[in-house]
Amino acid sequence: MTQLTLDTRSISRGDGLTDQAYKVIRDAILSRRLAPGTRLSIPELSRQLDISRSPVREAIARIEYEGLAESVSHRGAVVVEIGLDELVAIYDVREVLEGLAARLATRAADDAFIDVLERNWQAHRDAVEADDVEQHMKLDAAFHRHIREGSGNLRLSENLRQLQGQIRVAMTTTVARRGGMPAALAEHRSLIDAIRGGDPATAEQVAREHITRLRESLHDAASAERHHNNERRKP
Repeated sequence: MTQLTLDTRSISRGDGLTDQAYKVIRDAILSRRLAPGTRLSIPELSRQLDISRSPVREAIARIEYEGLAESVSHRGAVVVEIGLDELVAIYDVREVLEGLAARLATRAADDAFIDVLERNWQAHRDAVEADDVEQHMKLDAAFHRHIREGSGNLRLSENLRQLQGQIRVAMTTTVARRGGMPAALAEHRSLIDAIRGGDPATAEQVAREHITRLRESLHDAASAERHHNNERRKP
């Protein structure tokens, strides 16, 4: 059994134990301290968090609902394993939703919102120039979070948050493909300019093209993986 390792420092006594357990377990999954395929043992998680099993059970149910874990016969809940083909399907959906989020965010944008995007972009530019992949990924995720929250549509924002979590679990990086970090930075620049210009249609198109590039890169990787597997099976 894979060792479960959680950061329990944020757990405090009192109300909201389910929410606290959910956050700690979810963060461990997204950071891959709980790797894909790891069994989410309720007794073990309860022991580490030093709380009763009931909030842990409820937290895991929420994590399953988000697609970050799944129930497996005779094992219970395990961290989900997402292959390249499934990741391409996720990006098919993400392309449409990111475009809609950009359109709505442009309609609602004010100077304060644009300033947040600009500060993110400047920090992102510094990370790209320093070839800091970890910081790039962090700022890229923050940029998309700002856009979805700026849309003002809570259902849309939550759907995109869940998709982003599944993508992080898959951890199939597209950084080194088709321009990687500089391409993402340039596409974010184009999206900010469209939002600043008050052009919802262009903002939606730019956002969709940004995700399309990533999806096509993943599609190529999935095709190469299938070809490799087929070659291995040949006698």
